[in-house]
Amino acid sequence: MARKKSKNIKAESTVVADKIKEKWNKEYTSKFDIDLKFGESFEYSLANILSLGKIEVKTERDTWNKTGNVAIELAYKGKLSGLNTTKADWWAQVLTIEGEIVSVLMFPVKTLKKIVKKSVVEGRGIMKMGGDEEASELALIPLEDLTNGF
Repeated sequence: MARKKSKNIKAESTVVADKIKEKWNKEYTSKFDIDLKFGESFEYSLANILSLGKIEVKTERDTWNKTGNVAIELAYKGKLSGLNTTKADWWAQVLTIEGEIVSVLMFPVKTLKKIVKKSVVEGRGIMKMGGDEEASELALIPLEDLTNGF
């Protein structure tokens, strides 16, 4: 059963990708059209990521809005977990306030690992135990580092 679902998802994503490619391959003549073509190329890329890519999705509740930090789990009960063990190609950090999504930050996993390491090494990010029973080793990374950490 899961195999059929996988085929259906791939078939649907192919249809979406084909529609975006069709739009993207049109002839463009004005600066607006050139800008549009550039933008649509990233629409195509995002459609591929969302439909075919492996994405780890984590939700950050209200605390990020008060502290300015996002918690990234690195270990749980002394064993590597979270960002250290994900098999995903992409990491999506969903930011919510009172249960409503206000933003989604998305990173290639390799890039997020570099940002987290740089933030902690340079002293802006901090390591802290948290989560259920304080059993998770978390990197608290300032939003500024996530958006400017490249």
